[in-house]
Amino acid sequence: MQKEYAILKKCGLSITTSRKAILDVFLQSSEALSHADIERSTAPAFDRVTVYRTLQTFVEYGIIHQIPTTDNSVLYALCKDECAVGHHQDEHIHFICILCKKTSCLEHVEIPKVNLPKGFEPVQTAMVIKGICLHCTD
Repeated sequence: MQKEYAILKKCGLSITTSRKAILDVFLQSSEALSHADIERSTAPAFDRVTVYRTLQTFVEYGIIHQIPTTDNSVLYALCKDECAVGHHQDEHIHFICILCKKTSCLEHVEIPKVNLPKGFEPVQTAMVIKGICLHCTD
């Protein structure tokens, strides 16, 4: 639980039971999580609204980032250390396994530079690759 304290303190957030528990769920997970995943992992201790508010606070403070999905829902994953309040540095590839449906952040794979037409200014880049993950190919 020490890592949860350090992350919350670094962001200047109060250390509450719900924040510690939800952050611990992210620290123990190797893939992106949905609101429902987090709710199931923390039930019955926290209700849907507490989970939602905590997730929004974590996004705002650069603790987690949102990953849009093809069905217009959102997944969440831990940010790297470079993220801060209101400023995410999470431009990396997200991999969705077509077999197990898990989404993983591929932080060490560079997003290729895209040459946009004159007058277009990129603000954020998101890239999703679908395929078969390491666990499903075994």
